[in-house]
Amino acid sequence: MKKYLAGMAVLLILLLGFQRVDTYAQRPDYEKYGRIATAVIKEDFPREAVQDYQYMGRKQIDDRQVLDSFQYKVSVNGKPVIVTVQVTHDLKSDRLLSLTVTEQHQQ
Repeated sequence: MKKYLAGMAVLLILLLGFQRVDTYAQRPDYEKYGRIATAVIKEDFPREAVQDYQYMGRKQIDDRQVLDSFQYKVSVNGKPVIVTVQVTHDLKSDRLLSLTVTEQHQQ
């Protein structure tokens, strides 16, 4: 019985280990640009905490280029500001081509 339990424990550990590898391998391809967008927000709003973050989606520009959009909610002087970061990048070379930041002040 002890060998059976030990065997089941080893099997469970192996299965959980493989599941972690699969989850790591399935990272979204926009993750790199999300980190870049977040770094820009932290640089532009150094004293403000990011209250919310959302990946808004992807727009295909041509066969190589895409535009990923990220939206952040920050509070500036107690007033909410929605900041959108749009990142254009090349899917083939995985290079950043342009980055645009726009702010929308809320009432």
